[in-house]
Amino acid sequence: MSALKVSLESSSSHLEPLFESKPSVSGKIWQFRNCDERQALAITQRYDLSPSVGQLLSNRGVALEDVPSFLEPTLRQLMPDPSHLKDLDQAVDRVIAALKAGEKIAVFGDYDVDGGTSCALLHRYFAALGRAIRIYIPDRIDEGYGPNAEAMRTLKKEGHALVLMVDCGTTAFEPLAEAKALGMDVIVIDHHVAQPALPEAYAVINPNRLDQESPLKNLCAAGLSFVFLVALQRKLRDIKWFAGPEPDLMNLLDLVALGTVCDVMPLTGLNRAFVTQGLKIARWRLNLGLTALGDVSGLKEAPTAYHLGFMIGPRVNAGGRVGEANLGALLLSTDDDAQARVIAQRLDVLNRERQQIEATVLEEAIELVETTDLQSKPILLVKGDGWHPGVIGIVASRLKERYGRPACIISFTEDVGKGSGRSVTGVDLGTAMHAACHQGLLVHGGGHAMAAGFTVMRDHFDKFYDFLLNRLAADMDLIKPTLDVDASVTLKGITLDFLQSLACLEPFGAGNPTPKFMLQNVRIAYAEAFGNDHVRCTLLSEDGARQKAIAFRVVQQPLGQTILKSKNRLVHVVGTLRLDTWGGRNETVVYIEDVMEI
Repeated sequence: MSALKVSLESSSSHLEPLFESKPSVSGKIWQFRNCDERQALAITQRYDLSPSVGQLLSNRGVALEDVPSFLEPTLRQLMPDPSHLKDLDQAVDRVIAALKAGEKIAVFGDYDVDGGTSCALLHRYFAALGRAIRIYIPDRIDEGYGPNAEAMRTLKKEGHALVLMVDCGTTAFEPLAEAKALGMDVIVIDHHVAQPALPEAYAVINPNRLDQESPLKNLCAAGLSFVFLVALQRKLRDIKWFAGPEPDLMNLLDLVALGTVCDVMPLTGLNRAFVTQGLKIARWRLNLGLTALGDVSGLKEAPTAYHLGFMIGPRVNAGGRVGEANLGALLLSTDDDAQARVIAQRLDVLNRERQQIEATVLEEAIELVETTDLQSKPILLVKGDGWHPGVIGIVASRLKERYGRPACIISFTEDVGKGSGRSVTGVDLGTAMHAACHQGLLVHGGGHAMAAGFTVMRDHFDKFYDFLLNRLAADMDLIKPTLDVDASVTLKGITLDFLQSLACLEPFGAGNPTPKFMLQNVRIAYAEAFGNDHVRCTLLSEDGARQKAIAFRVVQQPLGQTILKSKNRLVHVVGTLRLDTWGGRNETVVYIEDVMEI
């Protein structure tokens, strides 16, 4: 029996009261995820899995009959018929008509990773059909967020008759009305929350339309673009379009995986299949842009979801944030190796520049929170003049992590404020932005439950903040800061074999988080600050087992200070387990997320 199983049986009964009564140094109540031990045993026995994996699958609510599709997800099994999506079939017919007539086609996308991967996906497919299509990514500074009328006029002047609009467009009423007036057809492929009315587009393919029932509501734009291409290829096959081999759609799944991970979509169902299969394609290094980005990132191993989200994605994003908006899409769509390496190097430089700008804005935002009455507010709304709009979303995310509440950052240029927000589970920020728009408090606004973007005029700032507090504060009152723990494990139980046994649960991410383990009664034998605001330490158990551990971005926070000051003191620790292969090493590491003093 594994160390994990033994620890669960011997410790959970007397640890739960401790979790309920005593918060951690981060102010969170630790709680074990619900686990049906009978189901866990059934999973273990039926599928010949280790007890630890059976327990974790049960923790994640995976039903007994769904275990095979969770461990080995396939598109064939998990993808529904694309035609259930409203407007999809007529959109396919319009694209085929454009192909037959030789019309010029453009793809218009957002400047983030999801938009860039969606554009590259469509560009690569049409190139395989022998048709070059124009990629248009709006400049964050000059054009702002999303579609704009001037961009539509530019595409019309260039002779484009059809525009495929990805990762945006569902609420772009004025730009799409302009496109229609100009005689262009626009097909929207988007996943953002819709309003009751839809824009004047030829087709709006969006599983989150209010009149749409779909199992694909959690797909990002790259995933939806792939579903659209599946339907397009099916129709082209039916009309005998292909004289030779068909384009290999599976070889495009590396882009879908990148978009899915970086847009923080839940890695369950079809998304899990996209990322699992996409990572296999990424390991073949078929996409020159992805390969070049991996090389400049120092990636020396087979890519995982972690690498996509924290090494590749930020560099793709850097162009849209602080550089040239189209660099990411251009890199991911090129078949020129020299060009790929030049762009990858440029994005790497821009990413370092973005990190420096982000650090400055974050420092100023934290000072504003902690020197004003903002810290007492259940919702943070922080404003500054001249902050770079390309980093405010990241800064909002950092504030959310630091203070455990929804955070919005606004950068004002004269009287116009560009804002970005990040929320916590249970507080729907995107819907609140739509409601604020309807009340005339915002110029623009929208997004997801967990992330939103908006534009606010300076003279509406106070009313907008009051609106958010009144609308969302009640939701925050119902939320207690908690940290879900999957299981307990001993230091001696953290072995290479144990980590390898957990690998079948990958890819980890939203909806399928990296398992969190509690280490009970361990001593911090050594601790020091290193790098940029990080802490590393050595954990020691009573039986002499030792374990390397790291906590990121915590030096100035209670967690970091506790670790640094707790030498030789007993604590409980919660963290995730990773395999460190840097520099040829092959050792286990605990990534500390929280500590509880004893």
